[in-house]
Amino acid sequence: MATITGAQIVARALKQQGVEHMFGIVGIPVIPIAAAAQREGIKFYGFHNEQSASYAAGAVGYLTGRPGVCLAVSGPGMIHGIAGLANAWSNNWPMILIGGANDSYQNGQGAFQEAPQIESARPYVKYAARPDSIARLPFYVEQAVRTTIYGRPGAAYLDLPGDIISGSVEEAEVTYPGRCPEPPRTLAPEENIKAALAALKTAERPLVIVGKGAAYSRAEDEVRKFVETTGLPYLASPMGKGVIPDDHPQSIAAARSFALQNTDLVVLMGARMNWMMHFGQPPRWNEKVRVIQMDISAEEIGTNVPTEVALVGDAKAITAQLNAELEKNPWSYPSETTWWTGLQSKIAANAATVEPMFNDDSVPMGYYRVLRDIRDLIPKDAIISNEGASTMDIGRTVLPNFFARTRLDAATFGTMGVGAGQAIAAASVHPDRKIICVQGDSAFGFGGMEVETAARYGLNITFVIINNNGIGGGPDELDPAHIPPGAYTPQAHYEKMADVYGGKGYFVTTPDQLKPVLEEAMAQPKPAIVNIMISNKSGRKPQEFGWLTR
Repeated sequence: MATITGAQIVARALKQQGVEHMFGIVGIPVIPIAAAAQREGIKFYGFHNEQSASYAAGAVGYLTGRPGVCLAVSGPGMIHGIAGLANAWSNNWPMILIGGANDSYQNGQGAFQEAPQIESARPYVKYAARPDSIARLPFYVEQAVRTTIYGRPGAAYLDLPGDIISGSVEEAEVTYPGRCPEPPRTLAPEENIKAALAALKTAERPLVIVGKGAAYSRAEDEVRKFVETTGLPYLASPMGKGVIPDDHPQSIAAARSFALQNTDLVVLMGARMNWMMHFGQPPRWNEKVRVIQMDISAEEIGTNVPTEVALVGDAKAITAQLNAELEKNPWSYPSETTWWTGLQSKIAANAATVEPMFNDDSVPMGYYRVLRDIRDLIPKDAIISNEGASTMDIGRTVLPNFFARTRLDAATFGTMGVGAGQAIAAASVHPDRKIICVQGDSAFGFGGMEVETAARYGLNITFVIINNNGIGGGPDELDPAHIPPGAYTPQAHYEKMADVYGGKGYFVTTPDQLKPVLEEAMAQPKPAIVNIMISNKSGRKPQEFGWLTR
């Protein structure tokens, strides 16, 4: 009779359950899992740091709807991978962390890298388990995959002792559950659909907010139809961008603060009233705002602001219900109202404010001037991985998205350092598309060595560093006796890291260099690094409110 190892079973079970992407760092005892995964046809990417690998696994879950896997060694490696678990937990993205562990018969003996790994993972996962036998590994893999994608998506952790990974059983003893089907698309009760539209018709200043939940559910066609049918103004959350193209005439992104302050009824489509939406509270919001809330999770309904109508279920399915009801009973919001006039006036005023910043050729440059040229050169279907405080905040307003799931950033958890890992995930899922990783110098530093990872696998990524000498901007010269806490080496030549993998790096200091350098970098056969120096005093256009509601 033929035997099969635990590592082979895990890899085969993952593939059977629709897992196609694995990221991590091999070592004792997980090396055999990576090798077996490759033999099963799973793409494995060897990283330099488990944190970046775990961010990649979560991003794959968002981009595909099926979990990516982060593979980590026991103890410190698994602990590093918790970073991605927490990011996936906060964002509601499916991912699985597989952590190696000491041999099960050594528990409590002070084994090599022995640690309370299940207990450490549990706060951030929907499911955590240590398989009890080699033969039952497929059962645990199916449970992990199904739990991550059903209901409110999230993370799972599997703890695999070395003797489970390297041990073997007769193949006849192993039973593989069938592939877990795609999650059922749950609907809202018809009375709630009718109540939502009835409430909408009574609003004087309605607003739709499209969140990344709508992007995750692949609701782009339905959401666009709803917005165009109703004629409503809409605002996208940072990662809801592209569900409807950013250049759509009903987008009021440039009047965000005005819209939130003055709307009297908001339709939340897969967006949460958390810190990113200022908790729905004054002074950022109208204190009497009414809420129609669409969310996959019943527990999210009414968070921070009471919900008038709850639409609990899948965003794609529920929006289709709304559209069907509108076909039976047509209604649209008038295109000529004081609400639309006010929004359009604010959009024009904000555009006039930033136009001089886009065209400012001063040296050192500012954010808007740099991002203008990036905006003008990137393909419409490019995936943008964008992070780094001002680089991300301003980038969200300048860099457009025309398709759903084409923007990756620090997202709900506000995680700095996700850029490189998420860019690699995007390139793995979409090898035919251009990936642009636009980061501040601080954000780049978290996962900078992963540029070698991207080059090793021939990924179509251009790394752009917007460098202001530190966190929030550092001095142009350092006094060794007093280095500010957020300062980095002035004018550090990060682009020289491209030499590590035989790529090409570019150092840019003036506006006239920008366009030709970006064009050349994007055409490179290997990932290029473009390091752009900007003024350490550059920032966002004048804001009515601080970025963080306190």
